[in-house]
Amino acid sequence: MIGRLMIHAKEAWRGAVDVAKLLCVLHVTNKYLVSPSLAMGPSMLPTMNITGDVVLCEKISPRLGKVGPGDIVLVRSPENPKKCLVKRVMGVEGDRVTYVADPKNDDNRYETAVVPKGHIWIQGDNIYASRDSRQFGAVPYGLLQAKVFYRVSLFLLH
Repeated sequence: MIGRLMIHAKEAWRGAVDVAKLLCVLHVTNKYLVSPSLAMGPSMLPTMNITGDVVLCEKISPRLGKVGPGDIVLVRSPENPKKCLVKRVMGVEGDRVTYVADPKNDDNRYETAVVPKGHIWIQGDNIYASRDSRQFGAVPYGLLQAKVFYRVSLFLLH
């Protein structure tokens, strides 16, 4: 009887260790390699849906400095650190970025900014409905969380 209990206890222990290993792998994968995120809102129209898309974000490229103009990235908001933004990189340190200062105004006044060292310039694809570097300036590279590499449209899942 006791021998049988010991065998069951060993099997339960091995199962618990396997579950702990799996949870560790999932944590490391999510924290340091790849994680899903929900991109929602009008700022990235037409690239992403206003009703939301799930994006897969890899976290290695930003750590290696392999992010450049044209990439879509996940950035911690400089205005609200509890929030993450999905935007397109328009320039990296040293680049000159020309943008429409106030797209809602009909005068289409253009301004140019030089991206400072250690910063990136981000903008939403929908310049009429996006809070981005045009309002809060270049974003420190330290706020860059990940680079988007895959998008799943939630519209298709309905």
